[in-house]
Amino acid sequence: MQNIKAYVEEHKDRFINELIELLKIPSISADSAYKNDVIKTAQAVKQSLLDAGCDMVEICETPGYPIVYGEKIVDSNLPTVLVYGHYDVQPPDPLNLWNSPPFEPVIKKTDKHPDGAIYARGACDDKGQMYMHVKALEFMTSTDQLPCNVKFMIEGEEEVGSASLSWFVERNQQKLANDVILISDTGMIGKDIPSITTGLRGLSYVEVEVTGPNRDLHSGLYGGAVANPINVLTKMIASLHDENNHITIPGFYDKVEELTKDERAEMAKAPFSLEDYKESLEISDVYGEKGYTTNERNSIRPTLDVNGIWGGYTGEGAKTVIASKAYAKISMRLVPNQDWKEITELFKKHFESIAPEAVKVEVKPHHGGQGYVTPIDSIGYQAASKAYEESFGKKPIPQRSGGSIPIVSLFEKELKSKTILMGFGLDSDAIHSPNEHYGIWNYLKGIETIPLFYKYFTELTQ
Repeated sequence: MQNIKAYVEEHKDRFINELIELLKIPSISADSAYKNDVIKTAQAVKQSLLDAGCDMVEICETPGYPIVYGEKIVDSNLPTVLVYGHYDVQPPDPLNLWNSPPFEPVIKKTDKHPDGAIYARGACDDKGQMYMHVKALEFMTSTDQLPCNVKFMIEGEEEVGSASLSWFVERNQQKLANDVILISDTGMIGKDIPSITTGLRGLSYVEVEVTGPNRDLHSGLYGGAVANPINVLTKMIASLHDENNHITIPGFYDKVEELTKDERAEMAKAPFSLEDYKESLEISDVYGEKGYTTNERNSIRPTLDVNGIWGGYTGEGAKTVIASKAYAKISMRLVPNQDWKEITELFKKHFESIAPEAVKVEVKPHHGGQGYVTPIDSIGYQAASKAYEESFGKKPIPQRSGGSIPIVSLFEKELKSKTILMGFGLDSDAIHSPNEHYGIWNYLKGIETIPLFYKYFTELTQ
């Protein structure tokens, strides 16, 4: 494509400032107190798509937060790319661990980002990566270089399970008809090591509640005589892994895909420094399922983790009570062939079965989704590979991710389309954590690379 680097260089300050303005809006879908901000963000996304050159953009109402849909149809005989992204963000808690306010974006230079990085909630996940596609469209329309049709579907509930997206997709299959789906909500190995995500893990998310006595009790008068729900809950959780960090739920591994030695050897070729990994996290050693490497544990193996646990008195000072209830939130990352609904039911059955009679247990399923693998011989993958190769000067490495984007399997089921995951974030960008950030170099490089995907996908499909 002509003049793409020059265009990005000329407009980079505006691109950065526009993203900063979007990041200032606290579009936290998990907290109803921010409902108006979520709606405000949808409206801002709509305007940005119109400004970028979409012929039609609408805010589509759903049972939950709206979906922003836009399109630029060049010729019905040309292929169509459907871009998916999300405008909602994770809650910023714990706020005291942020070095700057999460919704007051600042640019800081670091060793990993000598050109600077934007620090704000949603900077990388997913406002920054979603907005790359908006600016890529702007380049293609303003320079008359859009080679095919494009549609946008930007949702506001990704961080809470995408329930309304499923509803919307099932009812708008013709509107969303496409030849390939393009998503930037993943990362790459490094700035100098481009990679394309070819696999995602599935997800099952549950909340558990353990109830003992009908009220909080004096720990002196009742301690040792009645079950303490917090003690019981921690023992139950501890029993979910054995001494080899293998998950103990019966049937959990029945459908787990086992990669061959050759496949694992190919994965091992990806550059990875265990020492750098430990240093970046300030840990003395890694920890996980016996018999697998760090990169295998966080991509091709299923996991079970406690995401939050609470109960009893947690205020300042002491209060000697046995709490009536204890709670935990637990997520399970799943690999292809594991059905999230089936795993949720296996967890529920097992967790209830290991509870002592002295307590009552309730398991509340939240949300989940299936894993996904993208074939590397598809036209979409080949187009992405060519785009990275031209932009970075080297061929990208296919890589499986430990993250989950549950709607990808939904897209294949309902829209019969393959998804290409062109992420530009880095593992160090602290998504879902305090001090989330996104490198300015990465942001601009994404804007430079994405139009090349359109070019090669159109060429390969003609």
